Amino acid sequence: MGLIYYGGSAMPIRIEDRALAHLKVVVATKLRRSESFTVSWQHPDDSPRGRTTIWLHPAIPLRFVFDHAEPPTLNREWIEELAASANSSGGIQLPARMFDEDSGPDVTE
Repeated sequence: MGLIYYGGSAMPIRIEDRALAHLKVVVATKLRRSESFTVSWQHPDDSPRGRTTIWLHPAIPLRFVFDHAEPPTLNREWIEELAASANSSGGIQLPARMFDEDSGPDVTE
């Protein structure tokens, strides 16, 4: 399970490693272009009910931590899907499967 540390918060956001690798590509691309956007998700079953949205901005510290040393194979279609949502007015909407260690995006080149 990977982690995102955002801003000054000591409490990380837990996301499945393979899914986090896909999200990282999209987030890094947007922030490199100095573009701000939101990322939203529903809380996983093992957390209090509800949902969270964070505003990502190039000036706010962000760190990705992965459990596995080797990066996974990325799915181009899933990156394109995340990028399209990042460019929408609703921002990135993370599906529940991103928080499940046994799931994540299908692997295809």
